[in-house]
Amino acid sequence: MRGACDGGIASFLALALLCLFHTSCLADGKLKCHCDICTDTNHTCETDGYCFASTSLENDGITYARRCYDKVRFFPAPDYSVWCSTNSTLRGPGDMEYVVACCDHADFCNRDLRPILTPNDDSGVPPGGDDATPAIWKVALSIAMPIFAICVVVMVIYHVRMTRRRPRDSDDSQEAPDRPILGGVTIRDMLEMTTSGSGSGLPLLVQRSIARQIQLVETIGKGRFGEVWRGRWRGENVAVKIFSSREERSWFREAEIYQTVMLRHDNILGFIAADNKDNGTWTQLWLITDYHEKGSLFDYLNRSTVDTNGMIRMALSIATGLAHLHMEIVGTQGKPAIAHRDLKSKNILVKTNGTCAIGDLGLAVRHDVITDTVDIQLNNRVGTKRYMAPEVLEETINMNHFDSFKRADVYALGLILWEIARRCNVGGIHDEYQLPFYDLVPSDPTIEEMRKVVCTDRQRPSIPNRWQSIEALQVMSKVMKECWYHNAAARLTALRIKKSLANYGAMEDLK
Repeated sequence: MRGACDGGIASFLALALLCLFHTSCLADGKLKCHCDICTDTNHTCETDGYCFASTSLENDGITYARRCYDKVRFFPAPDYSVWCSTNSTLRGPGDMEYVVACCDHADFCNRDLRPILTPNDDSGVPPGGDDATPAIWKVALSIAMPIFAICVVVMVIYHVRMTRRRPRDSDDSQEAPDRPILGGVTIRDMLEMTTSGSGSGLPLLVQRSIARQIQLVETIGKGRFGEVWRGRWRGENVAVKIFSSREERSWFREAEIYQTVMLRHDNILGFIAADNKDNGTWTQLWLITDYHEKGSLFDYLNRSTVDTNGMIRMALSIATGLAHLHMEIVGTQGKPAIAHRDLKSKNILVKTNGTCAIGDLGLAVRHDVITDTVDIQLNNRVGTKRYMAPEVLEETINMNHFDSFKRADVYALGLILWEIARRCNVGGIHDEYQLPFYDLVPSDPTIEEMRKVVCTDRQRPSIPNRWQSIEALQVMSKVMKECWYHNAAARLTALRIKKSLANYGAMEDLK
């Protein structure tokens, strides 16, 4: 086993050790701690474990952190952690060093903790002579135990991955043994290993480690928030959204929403990491997600058409993602209901299999069931005017009622379905791509222009007569009409739309 873990284990061990210090700004518990990253809770977090402070030395200097250390991260036992049992300096790959100090005797007890990194001693004699032997053994055990556990986990993952990849009728026996075990560990593997099924994303310090290893390759998009780049991390493509400093609220909010427990879903853009990188001149705010080479739905529909099956598949995947977003999941690993508030074709990504994933959650709001409130954040951004529901344009939306935001999302979904349906190619006939209301308002409409068309004149995108002679387009037109009713309460729910499209798709499969 030791030979199997040589070479790559150092870098992976560093990530695994950092996993143990994942925190949540609003965890369940009674001990209050100072939290340097919890700006939205006045730098306070709560925990059922310890408050901790850490000092780490990397290539870019010394970094201090003060956060919560939850019991769920204790190792090796639920009520005991080796990481709080010593103040000795631990060493990671390369020149990385870090030391951790824990406390639980009083609220905010970590505010004044500043663990000190001990200098390297090349004399070969441990400081303190023979009295230091027990401490040395304690540190040695604290390092050896996780190495052993990580080796076992990695070997299991490697075995499963290679078993899945191996064709049943081919002999690739010479292929697997020579590959380094950790060479095949992907971001998805790390998510599965570190989140324990919670679906809340990678631990914060692991996110930072990944972000600092990414190489930016090319710009793939620009927006009012900043730029989107294609990046590479250990051979994997990732998308890097770089926010301008004035968009810090949007960056923080989007990262916060993406790390909601149980949010991960095939039809929600996969979140990997968030990091703020100071290059000495300005601070870059990074949000790292899955990369989809087909780009946004807007870009895809501009250059490609879809057949009826492809249209239904796309529409169903978007409705499924929105239904998951809107759904509250009850339980200890539950998920609050979330409304998007800026749903449009530019904020939806097309995957290689023709399905879609909803992205850009910077304006999203969550529903707190206990207090029946909506956590609307102060934000200098507004939604996209072209996709705003009538009640948003008229400013009559009930901001205290969470269902109001879900209904506004459904209105926008109806417009997106219309965009997809226009590009449905049946018998060589299809419409050119256009944005909703392209024939009624200018390219960058004002609120007043949209209000006149949508609210005063009550106009909606036109539906060609030929759609009524094609069953799939007839189904789509019926659904979209029920999405954009002026009366928000009359609109379908995302779940109802998902079921309607799924039922039609099932009937088509039976034909």
